[in-house]
Amino acid sequence: MTMSIPTAPVSPNQPPATADLEALKTRQHAAWSSGDYAIVGTTLQIVGEELCEALDMRAGQKVLDVAAGNGNVTLAAARRWCNVVSTDYVADLLERGRARAQADGLSVEFKTADAEALPFADNTFDMVVSTFGVMFTTNPEKAAAELVRVCKRGGKIGLANWTPESFVGRIFKIMGRYLPPPAGVKSPALWGTEGRLHELFGHRVASMNMRREVFNFRYRSAEHWLEVFRLFYGPTHKAFLALDEGRQAMLAEDLLALVREFDVGDGDGIVVPSEYLQVVMEVC
Repeated sequence: MTMSIPTAPVSPNQPPATADLEALKTRQHAAWSSGDYAIVGTTLQIVGEELCEALDMRAGQKVLDVAAGNGNVTLAAARRWCNVVSTDYVADLLERGRARAQADGLSVEFKTADAEALPFADNTFDMVVSTFGVMFTTNPEKAAAELVRVCKRGGKIGLANWTPESFVGRIFKIMGRYLPPPAGVKSPALWGTEGRLHELFGHRVASMNMRREVFNFRYRSAEHWLEVFRLFYGPTHKAFLALDEGRQAMLAEDLLALVREFDVGDGDGIVVPSEYLQVVMEVC
């Protein structure tokens, strides 16, 4: 079943609003550079492992991890003896990935790169992957084209994207009530819908297989989750910094209420499931 997010109607005599994508990218870079995403990212490791299995990765294949953060898919692919290049536009996150790879004795090439302008030749990689990364690019059409461009014909693209109604999707909706996104910017959670992925990739791929999966956030309590995300997850960290004390308290209460709504734990810590779309595509 395809999910969709309703949009406001546009007058036929009024062109749709457009965003300053470069200014937005600068703000997003600042957000993801703030806090310490690696603290949160490390907990998502299982998603990278499962994506590699869904892709049926084989030893010796050339793999590119785009918007890799601190390297969840990077490490999973390297453990399968693939030749991995890990990229992100936040250099500090790549350093965290490098430290993890060195600790595990894994050989990985790390390179600072923008997902919308990948510094690689056409048809270079057997597989191109991203978990909760490329979905946050400011120009989805350009990013999608780049993923396809650097992938070999017959190669695979693998993605893991939060869905709009997932726990994480709902976090961004709540934050949007306090800090509305610029006009003309589409929600990154649309990458978690079948319809949007067909728009971005449908004419570029020979096949597209999608599965709804769930990642469970496991924390000591709702308050512990909020503390970690407020301090270390760039978007929430920057959102709190942008608000006055009163609105910070309101945002905190809204986020705590969301955690409690989703929590399926039995009181011994919290277990908060968040749906995501696992996508495997074969490039034409």
